[in-house]
Amino acid sequence: MGSMVLRVWDVEHGACAMLHDLSNGKAGRLAMIDSGSKADWRPSTFIKTSLGRDCLDYLFITNADQDHLSDLQGLWDEDIDVKTLTRNPHPPVEELRKIKAAGGTSNDIERFLLMHASYNQPVTEPFNDHMGGITRKTFHNNFPEFKDTNNLSCAVFFEFGGFKILFPGDLEEAGWKALLKRQDFVDELAGVTVLVASHHGRENGYCKEVFNHCKPRAIVISDKSIVHDTQKMTPTYRQRVVDNWPNGVNVATTRKQRHVLTTRRDGWIQFEVEANGNFTITTEKQG
Repeated sequence: MGSMVLRVWDVEHGACAMLHDLSNGKAGRLAMIDSGSKADWRPSTFIKTSLGRDCLDYLFITNADQDHLSDLQGLWDEDIDVKTLTRNPHPPVEELRKIKAAGGTSNDIERFLLMHASYNQPVTEPFNDHMGGITRKTFHNNFPEFKDTNNLSCAVFFEFGGFKILFPGDLEEAGWKALLKRQDFVDELAGVTVLVASHHGRENGYCKEVFNHCKPRAIVISDKSIVHDTQKMTPTYRQRVVDNWPNGVNVATTRKQRHVLTTRRDGWIQFEVEANGNFTITTEKQG
């Protein structure tokens, strides 16, 4: 086994993370979680220019809203081959089109609708067998039990060497509670090392019952500067970590102990995980 590098990018009120399999010291396959972007940074350009790749092996879309999709069409514009797509298979594409039409569409949403309809063949290289020991598990609510894109988010767990991170998309309290009725979801929560806060740390993405089962060592929030009161959840999330991990995690960039990391304060946030589960955190900014 080699190592895993996972970077949560700063895309302001959006979502984008990249996960690299580093086997034998070499960059292997690349996975991306959501395709959010901002004015001066786009994942498609980074993959094509900085990484020198024309292939994205695995794409996970946790939420079918524009802030999670804002550079999806850019992957096609840069001629990047997206080999596999993982998302909530619910609802059927025509129902999803109706949901999205109510709020307006975009080139990125249209691209996602095309992918939602066409990426339906068996995967030839399953993630869990081809990512150097990194594994993933996904959970989702169903349509028509839920008819909004937030509660139809695809929650994705990634694990390597005992380190586990959860990307829950934009799940709201009702969606969390529906998943908490599933024992397999509850069991998976128990081992989470890092939780990416749902809905960019907004109040409506918080569900206190989750922390009866999930005791993360750190929370990551992907968001822009605070504008609304619903963003002021950092103290609440910090307390959930302090309850179980008073010292939080060490950030190598600053040599400080942290409980909550945010892209608005830290810029991009990177986790480098060894095969034994030990991990190092670095950040773009001094925080």
